[in-house]
Amino acid sequence: MRLYVETVIDADMDVLWERTQDPVRHQAWDLRFTSIRYLPRVGGESQRFRYATRLLPLLWVAGTGVSAGEQQRPDGTRVSALRFASGHPLSLLAEGSGYWRYVPGAAGIRFLTGYDYRPRWGRFGALADRLVFRPLMGWATAWSFDRLRLWCERGTHPRAALARAAAECAVPLALVLAVLLTSPVAPLALGAGAAVLAVLLPPLPGTPAARRCRRTPPGHTRAPRLLATLEPS
Repeated sequence: MRLYVETVIDADMDVLWERTQDPVRHQAWDLRFTSIRYLPRVGGESQRFRYATRLLPLLWVAGTGVSAGEQQRPDGTRVSALRFASGHPLSLLAEGSGYWRYVPGAAGIRFLTGYDYRPRWGRFGALADRLVFRPLMGWATAWSFDRLRLWCERGTHPRAALARAAAECAVPLALVLAVLLTSPVAPLALGAGAAVLAVLLPPLPGTPAARRCRRTPPGHTRAPRLLATLEPS
């Protein structure tokens, strides 16, 4: 199942392009990566890059990729595509590919992605991917897209958006803990009710939320032709 995420960002196209194509700015808002670094180009080859994600304070999972973009298209849209792979034994993700589309509209720019990958670890990896990793990747992509939207529309820096999200999560957790510790009657039932209420409450407008993004394509979608021009990373 290919992952798909879409949002609408009311911002200047050049600003959005820079904050998604520049590796330093990209890593600032994308929850899936801790660092992204472009590698030196050789001749006219596509842009290669190295990425890493920190799982624990001293444990990093790294990989490499190749990307290309089209800023000037006849229909006014823009597109970028990439292929990526990781040889790290702890990386469930073995290799994959994806794209970003930038589609101007009356309400803003439809910024969307479609990507897929091949998991490793055989049958166990396939099961872990279907039940845990793939849903988590979809959520992280959507949450990151909304954090990017807040940065472009409201000027909320990604670090500040993360701090707001952490604070907003801490309040309901504290409420549940307080109910469990102080209620003399059916504390587990009351705590569960408080937890459900905390989950159902909508996030504040300035807090990133994956639920604001579309997670299923509006119809048949296909990868851009640009993707076929990229050699494996």
